[in-house]
This record gives sequence, C-alpha cells and structure tokens, in this order.
Amino acid sequence: MFLTFLTSGMPSSVGGQVPQAVEAASEAIGSNAFAFLESGLFWGFLGAALCALLAFIGSARGVNIAGEAAAGLVTEDPSMFGKIVIIENLPATQAIYGLLIAFVAVSKLGLFAPELSEVTLLQGALLFLACMPMGIVGLISAIYQGRTAAATISILTKNPNETSKCILITAMVETFAIFALLISFLLVNFIIK
Repeated sequence: MFLTFLTSGMPSSVGGQVPQAVEAASEAIGSNAFAFLESGLFWGFLGAALCALLAFIGSARGVNIAGEAAAGLVTEDPSMFGKIVIIENLPATQAIYGLLIAFVAVSKLGLFAPELSEVTLLQGALLFLACMPMGIVGLISAIYQGRTAAATISILTKNPNETSKCILITAMVETFAIFALLISFLLVNFIIK
C-alpha cells in the first residue's frame, strides 16, 4: 500500500508497468512491509556496513585535509613529495580498520559460509552496536588525524628534516582508532561464536 502511494503521482508515460510491479511487490511483502526490521541478520549486516562506511568517509576526509596541505608544500618544493605522501596517507588506516571489523562481522553472520547463520534479533542488535565503536571513532579520528597531518606538513615547510617527528605526531591520533578496533573486534567475536 505504501509503495503504491509513492508511485501514484508517476507520469502515465511509464505505461503502467511500474505501478503493476509495485502492486505485485506490495502483495508479495504482505501486510508487514517492515518485517525485515525484526531480523537479526538485517541489524548485523547494517552494523557491518555502517562500520565500514563511516570509517571510509572519515579516512577520505582526513586524507583530503592532509592532501590539501601537501599540495601546497609540493608546489613550493617538489622534492618533498616522498616525505609528505606517508604523512598524507596516515588517515587512510581507519578505513582498513573499519573494513576489517566489517569482514569479521559478516563472516560471523555466515556470508562466506554455504548458509547464513541463525541470528536472533538480540544478537543482530548487539552486533550492530559492537561495530559502532570502530565506525564512529574511525570517522572522527581519521578527520582529526588529517588535521594533525596538515599541521605537521606545515612544520616541514620550515624544517624539512623533521619528517619522523611529524609522522609520530600524526600517528598519535591513530591510537584511539586502534582502541576502537580492539573493542569492536572483541565484542563482535563475543556476540556470535
């Protein structure tokens, strides 16, 4: 019924095919169109997807912030590229951590097995929550690590021999992403054996 409501304003040039398909899908779903919300698998897969997605967004933004600063320095001194590229890409590690937790979570759900696991709603909800530390901390720490990387790149404009100190300063923000990785990994492995 809800799907029919959404397509009621469609132009007639569609030829009636979309409304017929929507009506057939609506009948197939039945009266409980949101039954998937009661599925533990849904919540588990959603948690894994959000964990990876949030970490990816944070890493992309962090690398972008550092890249903007790096581009300015490389414009002035192209020989600094090799030193800067390491610092610029440090925020990308949160994406790797988010992907790792997502893979562990979906493997617990049986995605790589012949059949999906039997997961209760409670287990799915707990798996969703177990993925969130890595997703949320990955998002936030990658952005802040990008800001820190940009600041350390500005140090290199004045003193090009301080690369190792700049890497260390930038890597300190990573510590919190590693903590989130650890807690999410332990929780995901505890929820579904």
